[in-house]
Amino acid sequence: MPTISRDEVAHLAKLARLAVTDEELDVFAGQLDQILDAVAQVGQVADQDIPPTSHAVPLTNVFREDVVKPSLSQQQALSGAPAEEEGRFRVPRILGEEQ
Repeated sequence: MPTISRDEVAHLAKLARLAVTDEELDVFAGQLDQILDAVAQVGQVADQDIPPTSHAVPLTNVFREDVVKPSLSQQQALSGAPAEEEGRFRVPRILGEEQ
């Protein structure tokens, strides 16, 4: 006997804006019942001595500290540019918009 009724499945389908047939209601009721049973079994395994976790393994921060290092000057950066204008890279217009 499923713990979730066809009417509840129909209500969920309506909320999710899913069109389901009568046959699908029966199939989905059985499938959702199995899912609910599986979740209930997991709930029975959980014990007070086991702390809840969000990840199976501990996470560590993979970001490095920001370190200021010497970089290219404006002239060095522009030295390999095919075109330069007012201290910036000059590139062809791609949108065709006038400013």
